[in-house]
Amino acid sequence: MATTAPGISASPLPSALLMLFACAAGLSVANVYYAQPLLDALAADLQISTGRIGAVIAATQLGSVAALLWVVPLGDRMERRRLMAIQTVGLVLALLAVAMAAQAWSLLLGMLAVGLLGTAMTQGLIAYAAAAAGEHERGRVVGAAQAGVVVGLLLARVVAGAVADLGGWRAVYLLSAALMVVTGTLLWARLPRLPVPIAPSTRTGVIALLRQQPVLRQRGVLGLLLFTVFGLFWSSMSLPLSAPPYALSHTGIGAFALVGLLGALAAARSGHWSDRGHAGRVTTGALLLMLLSWAPIAAMSHHLGWLVLGVLLLDLAVQALHVTNQSRILAAAPHAQAQVIAAYMLFYAAGSGIGALLGSSLYAAYGWNGVCLAGALVSLLALGAWGTLQRSPNGRSS
Repeated sequence: MATTAPGISASPLPSALLMLFACAAGLSVANVYYAQPLLDALAADLQISTGRIGAVIAATQLGSVAALLWVVPLGDRMERRRLMAIQTVGLVLALLAVAMAAQAWSLLLGMLAVGLLGTAMTQGLIAYAAAAAGEHERGRVVGAAQAGVVVGLLLARVVAGAVADLGGWRAVYLLSAALMVVTGTLLWARLPRLPVPIAPSTRTGVIALLRQQPVLRQRGVLGLLLFTVFGLFWSSMSLPLSAPPYALSHTGIGAFALVGLLGALAAARSGHWSDRGHAGRVTTGALLLMLLSWAPIAAMSHHLGWLVLGVLLLDLAVQALHVTNQSRILAAAPHAQAQVIAAYMLFYAAGSGIGALLGSSLYAAYGWNGVCLAGALVSLLALGAWGTLQRSPNGRSS
Protein backbone atom coordinates (compact mmCIF):
# COMPACT_ATOMS: atom_id res chain seq x y z
CA MET A 1 0.00 0.00 0.00
CA ALA A 2 1.20 3.51 -0.76
CA THR A 3 2.59 5.46 2.16
CA THR A 4 2.15 9.04 3.16
CA ALA A 5 4.53 11.59 1.79
CA PRO A 6 7.98 11.29 3.31
CA GLY A 7 8.71 14.85 2.35
CA ILE A 8 6.65 16.13 5.29
CA SER A 9 9.30 14.99 7.77
CA ALA A 10 13.00 15.53 8.15
CA SER A 11 13.75 11.87 7.39
CA PRO A 12 15.42 11.24 4.03
CA LEU A 13 13.59 9.63 1.15
CA PRO A 14 14.10 5.84 1.39
CA SER A 15 16.83 4.57 -0.92
CA ALA A 16 14.54 1.94 -2.43
CA LEU A 17 11.95 4.58 -3.34
CA LEU A 18 14.62 6.86 -4.78
CA MET A 19 15.90 3.97 -6.90
CA LEU A 20 12.35 3.30 -8.10
CA PHE A 21 11.97 6.93 -9.19
CA ALA A 22 15.29 6.79 -11.06
CA CYS A 23 14.62 3.44 -12.77
CA ALA A 24 11.05 4.36 -13.72
CA ALA A 25 12.19 7.71 -15.16
CA GLY A 26 14.94 5.98 -17.15
CA LEU A 27 12.58 3.34 -18.58
CA SER A 28 10.02 6.03 -19.43
CA VAL A 29 12.40 8.31 -21.31
CA ALA A 30 13.94 5.38 -23.19
CA ASN A 31 10.66 4.93 -25.06
CA VAL A 32 11.14 8.33 -26.69
CA TYR A 33 14.53 7.31 -28.13
CA TYR A 34 14.18 3.64 -29.09
CA ALA A 35 13.27 4.53 -32.69
CA GLN A 36 16.48 6.40 -33.51
CA PRO A 37 18.66 3.36 -34.38
CA LEU A 38 15.68 1.52 -35.91
CA LEU A 39 14.78 3.93 -38.70
CA ASP A 40 16.19 1.77 -41.48
CA ALA A 41 14.27 -1.29 -40.24
CA LEU A 42 11.06 0.72 -39.88
CA ALA A 43 11.44 2.12 -43.40
CA ALA A 44 12.04 -1.31 -44.94
CA ASP A 45 9.21 -3.07 -43.08
CA LEU A 46 6.52 -0.43 -43.61
CA GLN A 47 7.73 0.69 -47.04
CA ILE A 48 8.47 4.27 -46.00
CA SER A 49 10.97 6.17 -48.15
CA THR A 50 14.30 7.19 -46.67
CA GLY A 51 13.39 10.84 -47.17
CA ARG A 52 10.20 10.49 -45.10
CA ILE A 53 11.29 8.15 -42.33
CA GLY A 54 12.51 11.15 -40.30
CA ALA A 55 8.83 11.91 -39.69
CA VAL A 56 8.93 9.12 -37.07
CA ILE A 57 11.35 11.15 -34.93
CA ALA A 58 9.45 14.35 -35.65
CA ALA A 59 6.19 12.76 -34.46
CA THR A 60 7.84 11.59 -31.25
CA GLN A 61 9.29 15.04 -30.54
CA LEU A 62 5.96 16.70 -31.32
CA GLY A 63 4.39 14.45 -28.72
CA SER A 64 7.11 15.46 -26.24
CA VAL A 65 6.40 19.18 -26.70
CA ALA A 66 2.66 18.57 -26.34
CA ALA A 67 3.35 16.73 -23.09
CA LEU A 68 5.32 19.64 -21.68
CA LEU A 69 2.59 22.12 -22.58
CA TRP A 70 -0.51 20.21 -21.55
CA VAL A 71 0.14 16.93 -19.73
CA VAL A 72 3.08 17.43 -17.34
CA PRO A 73 1.42 20.47 -15.65
CA LEU A 74 -1.50 18.21 -14.64
CA GLY A 75 0.76 16.94 -11.84
CA ASP A 76 -0.07 20.12 -9.91
CA ARG A 77 -3.84 19.71 -10.41
CA MET A 78 -4.44 15.98 -9.95
CA GLU A 79 -3.48 13.38 -7.38
CA ARG A 80 -0.04 12.40 -8.67
CA ARG A 81 -0.22 8.67 -8.00
CA ARG A 82 -3.50 8.26 -9.89
CA LEU A 83 -2.22 10.43 -12.76
CA MET A 84 0.91 8.29 -13.01
CA ALA A 85 -1.22 5.13 -13.22
CA ILE A 86 -3.35 6.59 -16.03
CA GLN A 87 -0.24 7.64 -17.95
CA THR A 88 1.35 4.21 -17.53
CA VAL A 89 -1.71 2.46 -18.95
CA GLY A 90 -1.77 4.92 -21.85
CA LEU A 91 1.94 4.42 -22.55
CA VAL A 92 1.60 0.62 -22.57
CA LEU A 93 -1.26 0.89 -25.08
CA ALA A 94 0.78 3.29 -27.24
CA LEU A 95 3.77 0.92 -27.24
CA LEU A 96 1.53 -1.97 -28.26
CA ALA A 97 0.05 0.17 -31.02
CA VAL A 98 3.54 0.88 -32.38
CA ALA A 99 4.49 -2.80 -32.17
CA MET A 100 1.39 -3.74 -34.21
CA ALA A 101 1.57 -0.86 -36.71
CA ALA A 102 0.98 -2.07 -40.26
CA GLN A 103 1.01 1.27 -42.09
CA ALA A 104 2.95 4.50 -41.92
CA TRP A 105 0.04 6.55 -40.54
CA SER A 106 -0.59 4.10 -37.66
CA LEU A 107 3.12 4.10 -36.83
CA LEU A 108 3.22 7.90 -36.73
CA LEU A 109 0.15 8.10 -34.49
CA GLY A 110 1.66 5.52 -32.18
CA MET A 111 4.97 7.39 -32.03
CA LEU A 112 3.14 10.64 -31.29
CA ALA A 113 1.44 8.95 -28.33
CA VAL A 114 4.71 7.36 -27.16
CA GLY A 115 6.47 10.74 -27.25
CA LEU A 116 3.63 12.40 -25.36
CA LEU A 117 3.20 9.78 -22.62
CA GLY A 118 6.88 8.84 -22.32
CA THR A 119 7.84 12.47 -21.78
CA ALA A 120 4.90 13.10 -19.45
CA MET A 121 5.89 10.18 -17.24
CA THR A 122 9.58 11.08 -17.23
CA GLN A 123 9.14 14.71 -16.22
CA GLY A 124 6.21 13.87 -13.97
CA LEU A 125 8.37 11.42 -12.03
CA ILE A 126 11.07 14.05 -11.50
CA ALA A 127 8.46 16.50 -10.20
CA TYR A 128 6.91 13.72 -8.08
CA ALA A 129 10.29 12.87 -6.53
CA ALA A 130 10.95 16.54 -5.79
CA ALA A 131 7.54 16.94 -4.15
CA ALA A 132 8.04 13.81 -2.02
CA ALA A 133 11.48 14.93 -0.83
CA GLY A 134 12.16 17.26 2.04
CA GLU A 135 13.64 20.69 1.33
CA HIS A 136 16.94 19.56 2.82
CA GLU A 137 17.43 16.85 0.17
CA ARG A 138 15.51 18.03 -2.88
CA GLY A 139 18.64 18.61 -4.95
CA ARG A 140 20.02 15.17 -4.11
CA VAL A 141 16.74 13.50 -5.03
CA VAL A 142 16.40 15.42 -8.29
CA GLY A 143 20.02 14.54 -9.14
CA ALA A 144 19.36 10.83 -8.60
CA ALA A 145 16.16 10.88 -10.67
CA GLN A 146 17.90 12.83 -13.43
CA ALA A 147 20.74 10.29 -13.42
CA GLY A 148 18.13 7.64 -14.18
CA VAL A 149 16.90 9.72 -17.10
CA VAL A 150 20.43 10.07 -18.50
CA VAL A 151 21.05 6.32 -18.24
CA GLY A 152 17.75 5.57 -19.97
CA LEU A 153 18.36 8.12 -22.70
CA LEU A 154 21.89 6.96 -23.52
CA LEU A 155 21.26 3.22 -23.25
CA ALA A 156 17.99 3.28 -25.22
CA ARG A 157 19.82 3.23 -28.55
CA VAL A 158 22.11 0.38 -27.48
CA VAL A 159 19.24 -1.75 -26.13
CA ALA A 160 17.03 -1.08 -29.13
CA GLY A 161 19.74 -2.15 -31.56
CA ALA A 162 20.56 -5.34 -29.64
CA VAL A 163 16.92 -6.42 -29.21
CA ALA A 164 16.11 -5.62 -32.84
CA ASP A 165 19.03 -7.76 -34.00
CA LEU A 166 17.59 -10.69 -32.04
CA GLY A 167 13.85 -10.33 -32.60
CA GLY A 168 13.15 -7.48 -35.00
CA TRP A 169 12.11 -3.90 -34.31
CA ARG A 170 8.63 -4.86 -33.08
CA ALA A 171 10.22 -6.87 -30.26
CA VAL A 172 11.71 -3.64 -28.89
CA TYR A 173 8.29 -2.14 -28.28
CA LEU A 174 6.72 -5.36 -27.03
CA LEU A 175 9.54 -5.74 -24.50
CA SER A 176 9.18 -2.11 -23.44
CA ALA A 177 5.42 -2.53 -23.00
CA ALA A 178 6.05 -5.50 -20.68
CA LEU A 179 8.65 -3.51 -18.72
CA MET A 180 6.23 -0.61 -18.32
CA VAL A 181 3.54 -2.94 -16.97
CA VAL A 182 5.97 -4.09 -14.28
CA THR A 183 7.11 -0.51 -13.65
CA GLY A 184 3.54 0.78 -13.39
CA THR A 185 2.65 -1.95 -10.90
CA LEU A 186 5.61 -1.06 -8.70
CA LEU A 187 4.82 2.66 -8.91
CA TRP A 188 1.20 2.09 -7.87
CA ALA A 189 2.31 -0.06 -4.94
CA ARG A 190 5.19 2.09 -3.69
CA LEU A 191 4.63 5.73 -4.59
CA PRO A 192 3.66 7.92 -1.63
CA ARG A 193 0.30 9.66 -1.57
CA LEU A 194 0.82 13.42 -1.81
CA PRO A 195 -1.78 16.14 -1.35
CA VAL A 196 -2.89 18.00 -4.44
CA PRO A 197 -1.36 21.51 -4.34
CA ILE A 198 -3.98 24.12 -3.59
CA ALA A 199 -1.94 27.33 -3.74
CA PRO A 200 -3.30 29.84 -6.31
CA SER A 201 0.00 29.79 -8.22
CA THR A 202 -0.63 26.17 -9.20
CA ARG A 203 -3.59 27.29 -11.33
CA THR A 204 -1.78 29.94 -13.30
CA GLY A 205 -0.11 27.78 -15.93
CA VAL A 206 3.33 27.55 -17.48
CA ILE A 207 3.35 30.96 -19.18
CA ALA A 208 2.22 32.78 -16.04
CA LEU A 209 4.91 31.02 -14.00
CA LEU A 210 7.52 32.27 -16.42
CA ARG A 211 6.33 35.82 -15.73
CA GLN A 212 6.16 35.31 -11.98
CA GLN A 213 9.37 33.36 -11.30
CA PRO A 214 12.67 35.17 -12.02
CA VAL A 215 14.65 32.04 -11.05
CA LEU A 216 12.73 30.03 -13.65
CA ARG A 217 13.47 32.60 -16.35
CA GLN A 218 17.15 32.83 -15.43
CA ARG A 219 17.68 29.10 -15.21
CA GLY A 220 15.64 28.64 -18.37
CA VAL A 221 18.00 30.92 -20.31
CA LEU A 222 20.98 28.94 -19.01
CA GLY A 223 19.19 25.70 -19.94
CA LEU A 224 18.55 26.91 -23.48
CA LEU A 225 22.22 27.82 -24.02
CA LEU A 226 23.36 24.67 -22.25
CA PHE A 227 21.40 22.35 -24.52
CA THR A 228 22.26 24.35 -27.61
CA VAL A 229 25.87 23.40 -26.85
CA PHE A 230 24.87 19.80 -26.12
CA GLY A 231 22.87 19.54 -29.35
CA LEU A 232 25.69 21.10 -31.36
CA PHE A 233 28.09 18.41 -30.28
CA TRP A 234 25.96 15.26 -30.34
CA SER A 235 24.18 16.09 -33.61
CA SER A 236 27.45 16.49 -35.51
CA MET A 237 29.91 14.19 -33.72
CA SER A 238 29.06 11.15 -35.87
CA LEU A 239 29.85 13.02 -39.10
CA PRO A 240 33.66 13.19 -38.75
CA LEU A 241 33.86 9.86 -36.92
CA SER A 242 32.05 7.98 -39.68
CA ALA A 243 34.26 9.52 -42.41
CA PRO A 244 37.91 8.75 -43.18
CA PRO A 245 40.39 8.52 -41.57
CA TYR A 246 38.30 7.13 -38.67
CA ALA A 247 35.43 5.41 -40.52
CA LEU A 248 34.01 4.10 -37.24
CA SER A 249 31.00 1.80 -37.19
CA HIS A 250 27.71 2.76 -35.55
CA THR A 251 28.72 0.64 -32.58
CA GLY A 252 32.05 2.45 -32.30
CA ILE A 253 30.41 5.85 -32.47
CA GLY A 254 27.79 4.79 -29.95
CA ALA A 255 30.54 3.84 -27.51
CA PHE A 256 31.24 7.55 -26.99
CA ALA A 257 27.77 7.84 -25.44
CA LEU A 258 28.94 5.41 -22.76
CA VAL A 259 31.88 7.72 -22.02
CA GLY A 260 29.41 10.57 -21.61
CA LEU A 261 27.39 8.38 -19.27
CA LEU A 262 30.29 8.31 -16.80
CA GLY A 263 30.41 12.09 -16.71
CA ALA A 264 26.66 12.41 -16.40
CA LEU A 265 26.46 9.99 -13.48
CA ALA A 266 29.26 11.80 -11.70
CA ALA A 267 27.25 15.01 -12.03
CA ALA A 268 24.39 13.60 -9.94
CA ARG A 269 26.36 14.77 -6.89
CA SER A 270 25.74 18.38 -7.92
CA GLY A 271 22.21 18.17 -6.52
CA HIS A 272 23.68 17.43 -3.07
CA TRP A 273 25.93 20.49 -3.33
CA SER A 274 22.94 22.60 -4.33
CA ASP A 275 21.16 21.45 -1.16
CA ARG A 276 24.15 22.72 0.82
CA GLY A 277 23.86 26.21 -0.63
CA HIS A 278 26.55 25.92 -3.31
CA ALA A 279 24.32 26.18 -6.42
CA GLY A 280 26.09 29.35 -7.58
CA ARG A 281 29.55 27.80 -7.35
CA VAL A 282 28.40 24.63 -9.10
CA THR A 283 26.89 26.72 -11.89
CA THR A 284 30.06 28.75 -12.38
CA GLY A 285 32.25 25.65 -12.31
CA ALA A 286 30.02 23.78 -14.75
CA LEU A 287 29.98 26.67 -17.23
CA LEU A 288 33.76 27.00 -17.08
CA LEU A 289 34.11 23.24 -17.59
CA MET A 290 31.75 23.36 -20.54
CA LEU A 291 33.86 26.07 -22.16
CA LEU A 292 37.13 24.24 -21.47
CA SER A 293 35.77 20.94 -22.84
CA TRP A 294 35.87 22.30 -26.39
CA ALA A 295 39.69 22.43 -26.34
CA PRO A 296 40.18 18.63 -26.20
CA ILE A 297 37.12 18.14 -28.46
CA ALA A 298 38.77 20.34 -31.10
CA ALA A 299 41.99 18.33 -30.76
CA MET A 300 40.25 15.17 -31.97
CA SER A 301 42.22 15.23 -35.22
CA HIS A 302 45.43 14.63 -33.26
CA HIS A 303 44.16 11.64 -31.27
CA LEU A 304 40.72 10.21 -30.41
CA GLY A 305 41.78 10.14 -26.78
CA TRP A 306 41.28 13.91 -26.72
CA LEU A 307 37.69 13.41 -27.84
CA VAL A 308 37.12 10.90 -25.03
CA LEU A 309 38.34 13.50 -22.52
CA GLY A 310 36.21 16.22 -24.11
CA VAL A 311 33.04 14.10 -24.05
CA LEU A 312 33.63 13.27 -20.40
CA LEU A 313 34.10 16.94 -19.45
CA LEU A 314 31.19 18.16 -21.57
CA ASP A 315 28.68 15.64 -20.20
CA LEU A 316 29.87 16.27 -16.65
CA ALA A 317 29.34 20.01 -17.10
CA VAL A 318 25.99 19.72 -18.87
CA GLN A 319 24.43 17.32 -16.39
CA ALA A 320 25.80 19.16 -13.33
CA LEU A 321 24.23 22.39 -14.55
CA HIS A 322 21.02 20.64 -15.62
CA VAL A 323 20.54 19.08 -12.17
CA THR A 324 21.38 22.38 -10.44
CA ASN A 325 18.93 24.27 -12.66
CA GLN A 326 16.13 21.87 -11.80
CA SER A 327 16.98 21.96 -8.11
CA ARG A 328 16.79 25.76 -8.02
CA ILE A 329 13.53 26.14 -9.95
CA LEU A 330 11.83 23.43 -7.86
CA ALA A 331 12.94 25.13 -4.65
CA ALA A 332 11.58 28.47 -5.91
CA ALA A 333 8.10 27.08 -6.68
CA PRO A 334 7.39 24.24 -4.21
CA HIS A 335 3.64 24.28 -4.94
CA ALA A 336 3.98 24.07 -8.73
CA GLN A 337 6.63 21.39 -9.22
CA ALA A 338 5.17 19.87 -12.37
CA GLN A 339 4.55 23.21 -14.06
CA VAL A 340 8.04 24.60 -13.46
CA ILE A 341 9.60 21.37 -14.74
CA ALA A 342 7.42 21.62 -17.86
CA ALA A 343 8.36 25.27 -18.38
CA TYR A 344 12.08 24.59 -17.95
CA MET A 345 12.00 21.61 -20.31
CA LEU A 346 10.56 23.83 -23.03
CA PHE A 347 13.86 25.75 -22.91
CA TYR A 348 15.63 22.37 -23.07
CA ALA A 349 13.66 21.34 -26.15
CA ALA A 350 14.31 24.66 -27.88
CA GLY A 351 18.03 24.55 -27.16
CA SER A 352 18.36 20.94 -28.30
CA GLY A 353 16.56 21.74 -31.54
CA ILE A 354 18.67 24.83 -32.25
CA GLY A 355 21.86 22.92 -31.53
CA ALA A 356 20.89 20.03 -33.79
CA LEU A 357 20.09 22.37 -36.67
CA LEU A 358 23.29 24.36 -36.22
CA GLY A 359 25.54 21.32 -35.79
CA SER A 360 24.97 19.67 -39.16
CA SER A 361 24.87 22.94 -41.11
CA LEU A 362 28.07 24.25 -39.51
CA TYR A 363 29.88 20.98 -40.18
CA ALA A 364 28.81 21.04 -43.82
CA ALA A 365 29.99 24.64 -44.25
CA TYR A 366 33.07 24.88 -42.01
CA GLY A 367 34.00 21.37 -40.89
CA TRP A 368 34.69 20.16 -37.37
CA ASN A 369 36.62 23.30 -36.43
CA GLY A 370 33.54 25.39 -37.21
CA VAL A 371 31.41 23.24 -34.91
CA CYS A 372 33.96 23.51 -32.11
CA LEU A 373 34.27 27.28 -32.48
CA ALA A 374 30.49 27.68 -32.36
CA GLY A 375 30.30 25.41 -29.29
CA ALA A 376 32.95 27.44 -27.50
CA LEU A 377 31.23 30.74 -28.40
CA VAL A 378 27.84 29.58 -27.11
CA SER A 379 29.55 28.27 -23.95
CA LEU A 380 31.19 31.69 -23.51
CA LEU A 381 27.82 33.36 -24.06
CA ALA A 382 26.30 31.17 -21.33
CA LEU A 383 29.12 32.09 -18.94
CA GLY A 384 28.61 35.78 -19.72
CA ALA A 385 24.84 35.46 -19.24
CA TRP A 386 25.40 33.85 -15.84
CA GLY A 387 27.70 36.69 -14.80
CA THR A 388 25.08 39.22 -15.88
CA LEU A 389 22.32 37.37 -14.03
CA GLN A 390 24.43 37.30 -10.87
CA ARG A 391 24.64 41.08 -10.96
CA SER A 392 20.86 41.47 -11.37
CA PRO A 393 18.66 42.21 -8.31
CA ASN A 394 17.35 38.64 -8.17
CA GLY A 395 20.50 36.97 -9.40
CA ARG A 396 22.02 36.03 -6.06
CA SER A 397 19.09 33.78 -5.24
CA SER A 398 19.19 31.90 -8.50
